Amino acid sequence: MYATFWALVPAVVAIILALVTKEVYSSLFIGVLVGAALNAGFNIEATLQTVFKGGIITQLQDSYYIGILLFLVFLGIMVAMMNKAGGSAAFGRWATEHVKSRVGAQLATILLGILIFIDDYFNCLTVGGVMRPVTDRQKISRAKLAYLIDATAAPICIIAPISSWAAAVAGFAPEGTNGFALFIQAIPYNFYALLTIAMMVLLAILKVDYGPMAVHEANAKKGDLFTVPGQKNEDIEPKGNGTVLDLVFPVVVLIISCLIGLLYAGEFFSGATFIEAWMNTSADVGLTLGSFIALVITIIFYVARKVISFRDCMECVPEGFKAMVPAIIILILAWTLKGMTDSLGAAEYVAGLVDQSREAFMNFLPAIIFLIACFLAFATGTSWGTFGILIPITLKVFPLESGDPLAIICVSACMAGAVCGDHCSPISDTTIMASAGAQCDHVAHVSTQLPYAITVAAISFITYIVAGYVQDWVVPLVTGLCITLVLLLILKFALKGSQPASEPSPEGTENE
Repeated sequence: MYATFWALVPAVVAIILALVTKEVYSSLFIGVLVGAALNAGFNIEATLQTVFKGGIITQLQDSYYIGILLFLVFLGIMVAMMNKAGGSAAFGRWATEHVKSRVGAQLATILLGILIFIDDYFNCLTVGGVMRPVTDRQKISRAKLAYLIDATAAPICIIAPISSWAAAVAGFAPEGTNGFALFIQAIPYNFYALLTIAMMVLLAILKVDYGPMAVHEANAKKGDLFTVPGQKNEDIEPKGNGTVLDLVFPVVVLIISCLIGLLYAGEFFSGATFIEAWMNTSADVGLTLGSFIALVITIIFYVARKVISFRDCMECVPEGFKAMVPAIIILILAWTLKGMTDSLGAAEYVAGLVDQSREAFMNFLPAIIFLIACFLAFATGTSWGTFGILIPITLKVFPLESGDPLAIICVSACMAGAVCGDHCSPISDTTIMASAGAQCDHVAHVSTQLPYAITVAAISFITYIVAGYVQDWVVPLVTGLCITLVLLLILKFALKGSQPASEPSPEGTENE
């Protein structure tokens, strides 16, 4: 079964179950169980050993994953403190005066997501914590907020030269290749990321929603922000005696601290150049150190100004941890599932598919690589792992020194497809964190986002076909933007006058 389609079966099982049952914990665990059974030859004892000792426990021994979990906890504590201090409510009051429409709230969310381009994890949780009060007041559904967060996380980071993603791509480049130069050259060809940004802006301005998102938005306008049984709308009335500064100051400190932390992890302060530091940085160390320092400074800031007491700050520690427990559980199971597919040779299987398609479909190769990267990232839930697999393979097929313009186009197709698959996948850590940042039901987020992501993916596929022939970025990008605009205008007029049938709000979902 090694390096065959069976390597992708555990992830496929988990994804189908999650979408059908709308319950993510058991779906992921069953996917892990299937992967363990395949690895262990269906021996019961060996399967259980593989699930726990070789799976979950092994993942929790990984220092990178532990660092990301600590970062989540520190962020959760900071958000709880900002809420208790009244900073979030004060920002909500300020935003009510300055953001007076649903369009304005969505555009503000997109702008903040674009500005926080350092890291996708950091983006998801920060944008969610800051913008929830604003979008809640404008009656924007949590599913729409989660989509905006997710679509300004990885798609922004993958076209930002100063980001943890740029450093990762540079690190995956073969020895002797200027990884950062490769990354920058690939930016104009990253059609999925660029079209996703255009899609978000046009959806907001044209006031178009379709698929399950239309139902969530229709219910939100009536007061139900969730459209999910058992979830309550938060009380968004002002709390505490804080000011806007009590939210802005911690967020600014967090951004600066995480930036410094990432440079420190890359040994910038030990003599490495800025570029070298970004290439060698470690997101787990940098973000953990940065968020911890920001947490300490925020506590001192609140206590010194007597906004909340030190005891109140400490009460936020378990509150913040509890808020992140669902995301932590899903992340651990998703990482374990990824480990199962890796051990079954998923990477080798996909690499073989790329190599086989080289000669027969040369001009179509960018589009083919885009689809393969989409499928691999969707099935494994990792974009970094996907372009880590495909970029070296692509550069062997099209060496940069050959001067073939298809080299850059195909590398960008790897990255775009990886981001697309990651964006669609319910087991992606970025997708999970977007749900956590918006405090949205995870399956609701996946099911509402999928039609939008698939739409952009289909348009991107067309642009890569065009790029394979014209071997330039201007014509394909303009083509993709025009198709996106025309499609949304058609949908707007097709849906005009017909309101989506809103699902009855379950008991307890009204505003309290």
